Amino acid sequence: MTASPSADRLSLDLALALRLADAADAQSLPRFDSPDLEVSTKADRSHVTDADLATERAIRAILATERPDDGIFGEEFGAEGSTHRQWIIDPIDGTANFLRGVPLWGTMIALAVDGVPQVGVVSMPALGRRWWAAAGTGAWTATDAEPRRIRTSAVSSLDDASVSFQSITQWADSGHLDQLVTLADRVWRDRAYGDIYAYMLLAEGRIDMVAEFGVKEYDVAAAVPIVREAGGRMTGFDGTETISDLSTLATNGILHDAFLELLHD
Repeated sequence: MTASPSADRLSLDLALALRLADAADAQSLPRFDSPDLEVSTKADRSHVTDADLATERAIRAILATERPDDGIFGEEFGAEGSTHRQWIIDPIDGTANFLRGVPLWGTMIALAVDGVPQVGVVSMPALGRRWWAAAGTGAWTATDAEPRRIRTSAVSSLDDASVSFQSITQWADSGHLDQLVTLADRVWRDRAYGDIYAYMLLAEGRIDMVAEFGVKEYDVAAAVPIVREAGGRMTGFDGTETISDLSTLATNGILHDAFLELLHD
């Protein structure tokens, strides 16, 4: 069994991840809502902007200098190096929002050790918000004020739960549209907040569940330590404890089993 990273090592890794977020914001924010933003289409028909590419390059350049023995897996330039300690990067999560001038986008930076995310930072500079966590240190957020600790909600009944389903198309394409209707009929409130912002709302206790499909590791890795350190639980849609399931079910922790039962009845 591989030993867990030491608290001191994770503290250094978290400090680096926060500096990586600073470098990312310096690349992405000046390009947001820019009239000369360059947009192209990838092979999977998703969009990529010059800001996505510049942001990931900036992060990789710092890691090459400060963590040359660590691996990197980024959305735009793929994977390289070790998978024992691997930085998982989504330079701009919510590119569709970014290119339309909608401020709900952010950079996601995670460090996974043997496949388990131990450090996570989410920066949404257009909102002036950032969230972060490392295993065993709690989950935190900050705007212009002092950092404050965040926790998931204490909601204990599905009747009182507020959920984000992310996208009707995701659920339909994955063959779960009937479960989405069941979910919407059962809970107090359902909305599609979308992308990483929904997970941060969950970690702050503002909603109680997020579920989505068709996700890659870089879409969710940074959210895992933040949600878990805030008191929540995050698994695959079927309850599998992995970030490689291509689906997620994130909850306040209290309701996780109830949501699993509802969605798989």
